Amino acid sequence: MDWSRLISDKRLGMERFHDPRNHTRSDFQRDYDRMVFSSPFRRLQNKTQVFPLPGSIFVHNRLTHSLEVASVGRSMAKEAALRLRDMHGDSRCGTGFDDFPDIVAAACLCHDLGNPPFGHSGEKTIATYFSEGEGQQLRERLSERQWADLVNFEGNANSFRLLTHQFVGRRQGGFAMTYSTLAAMVKYPRTSMLAEPNHPKFGFFESEESLYRRIAAELGIPELEPGRFARHPLVYLMEAADDICYQIMDIEDAHRLAILSLDEVASLFLGFFGEEDAARMRRGMGHLDDPNEKVGYLRSNVIGALVGDCARVFAENETSLLRGELEGSLIDQASPRLREGYGRCAAIARKKIYMAPDVIDVEIAGNRIITYLLNSLMEAVIHPERNFSRLLLETIPGQYDIGSDSLYTRIQGVLDHVSGMTDVYALNLFRKLNGHSLPAV
Repeated sequence: MDWSRLISDKRLGMERFHDPRNHTRSDFQRDYDRMVFSSPFRRLQNKTQVFPLPGSIFVHNRLTHSLEVASVGRSMAKEAALRLRDMHGDSRCGTGFDDFPDIVAAACLCHDLGNPPFGHSGEKTIATYFSEGEGQQLRERLSERQWADLVNFEGNANSFRLLTHQFVGRRQGGFAMTYSTLAAMVKYPRTSMLAEPNHPKFGFFESEESLYRRIAAELGIPELEPGRFARHPLVYLMEAADDICYQIMDIEDAHRLAILSLDEVASLFLGFFGEEDAARMRRGMGHLDDPNEKVGYLRSNVIGALVGDCARVFAENETSLLRGELEGSLIDQASPRLREGYGRCAAIARKKIYMAPDVIDVEIAGNRIITYLLNSLMEAVIHPERNFSRLLLETIPGQYDIGSDSLYTRIQGVLDHVSGMTDVYALNLFRKLNGHSLPAV
């Protein structure tokens, strides 16, 4: 791959209007702004990240997580670009290094748009509805590829669909994002047919494969084997920013909710550093009285260290990245101390955070709600002639093609509707369908 092709400001669906002139804002900055002002992005404020949506104690939701990922991603991309410029000098001017921060920041804002309500368990609930639940009855009516899309339902692939699919009444190209931003947000550029039990993730549904192929061809991203493409190199920066934010910020949220003590968090965060740096940070903590401020101070140091090291790994592995050969993530290649510190945080998160009673309660409730909504809505699109089906179909927004002759398209319309719901909307619809909530008279 070559940077001169990988950095492209052509817009999907608007290629014939492409204007290569310089403007006050670059097209990649426009991508970022377009997301900030979009309805799917605003809905993230009412979607669970890990912990239940806040009461008196503020914790992260999908919106704040995405904003923080974009901030970290921009910083990491800027440092990586500076390192590449230093490595290449003037010989590589005009290769788009200056656009790295805006492309990565926009991709970071987009990466969670397709995730359903109730946290990461929502993806699993949709997938198991087809592999274990009532959805199994649809197996014989779908192609092997279509079935693989459903039983491996993936939020990242759904984000790509949300951004690129031409929904009913919408313009060609979806949000008409730039080719580079779209490619930089696809973490797993392969079809669902290549999904494996220990790695079920993929990058695009059958319905959007042709769009991804168009983007890959324009950017010079090679197909390594049938259905599997090399990653756009900037995906690694977006992925690292996401990994850093969810892992480190989950630890901070756990402290705010008294799941982890100050001493536990301090031990985890100081473990990222050598004794000299750790001693300096202890002195810095001594100037702070608020425990949350102490944790925030340590968190900022940890993120700064990880950002700098991931940028170093990115620049040092430029050749492997452009060949599509780099295995694993940037954090996997980080310096041993940082990699081990990250691993300790991940282990504690699995043991004490993701198994916390409030987190499990949300997953249980979310599973029941999403499963019930899928049962009801799928029944309606399969048997639209029934009385209750006609009433229920009236509640589905017209942009979703639930009247299509294709069963796969109708199923996707239901999944588009459900995955786009906020936690509160899904709960309220669940109550209404069960007769537990009625409009005020």
